[in-house]
Parts: sequence; structure tokens; C-alpha cells
Amino acid sequence: MARSDNVYQLPSGLPVPDDDGGCDHLTGIRLPPLALRATGAGAVDLSALAGWTIVYCYPRTGRPDEEPLTGWNAIPGARGCTPQSCGYRDHYQEIRDLGIDAVFGLSAQDTEYQQELVERLHLPFQILSDEALDFTRALKLPTFEVEGMTLIKRLTLVIHDGAIEHVFYPVFPPDTSAPTVIHWLVERKSGHFL
Repeated sequence: MARSDNVYQLPSGLPVPDDDGGCDHLTGIRLPPLALRATGAGAVDLSALAGWTIVYCYPRTGRPDEEPLTGWNAIPGARGCTPQSCGYRDHYQEIRDLGIDAVFGLSAQDTEYQQELVERLHLPFQILSDEALDFTRALKLPTFEVEGMTLIKRLTLVIHDGAIEHVFYPVFPPDTSAPTVIHWLVERKSGHFL
């Protein structure tokens, strides 16, 4: 059964999330040594990766055959995980060409659910599962509750050698996340910091 809206497009009139300061503490922090299950099989410890890494964190992706959670579009910043992932897919090579060694998505959904997304969208990167919220709690990432689930608010981490170099938060609209990161990388490379 197809859902009544288009999971690949953002509806108009979505509420804009406020910057509640939930990420103000993150810049400069070293990542905890935690193994996160990855869609490519195995696990990834972001703290152990050398070079530059982009991790875009999102609440949860929907599926074309399932209706969204009740009231999902009314939660500021909740809607748009699929368009955000498509943006990173479409701009993946450009991001890599700007010196980024790895790109990952990250959510609290389980790996099996995430694997369907990777295959359906043909993502050229892995999605990491923080199903137990160990990474989220260790970094005190901002979250929200819906239908008994604790979900990560949408944010993007720029990581260098296991430490957070920059944070984008809030991220809105979600489909501009990858172009915003690209703009920051270009500015950084040219010596003009945002």
C-alpha cells in the first residue's frame, strides 16, 4: 500500500526548528570509542577514523509503503530524513572531492531498517545505528520523544581525527543539508570561515 504523501519530497509549511542550544557543547569534543553497527556489515568506531568525516544525524526515515507517524509533520525538524539522505547521495562525490574521507548517516533505527533505505536510495555510504542511544547519550546529543521512541534531532557533525570540528544545528530545511556542508567546506578551504 502506498502512503498518502511523497516520502521523497518536503511538504510546504513545515515548522522551523529553533536553535535550543542543544549542540553548543559539542565543538572540540573527542568522540567516545563506541562501535556502531553499520549497514555495510560490521561496525564503525568514529573515534578511531583518521582524516575528515561527515556524520549527518537524523530522527528516522519513513518508507514509501508506510504512513508517517501521527503528527510527524507538525514536529519542528522531524520531517525530511529521506530528502536529506538523497542530498548526501547526490553530492557525495563533491563532498569527497573537498577532502572528506568518509560520510555516514546516523539514526536510532536498527540496522535492518536502515539497510532497506540504503538499498532503495542506492546510497554510496553506510548508515550507522545508535539503536541503544549509547553514542547519543555519551555526546549528550539533543533528542525528542514520539510514540515511545527517543529520536535524535537533526544535526551534522564535521569530525577530524576523532574530534568534532564543527556542528550544523538545527538543520533546516533537511534537503539543503549537503549543500550547506559543501558551502562550509569551500569557505574553509579558501580560508573564509563561516
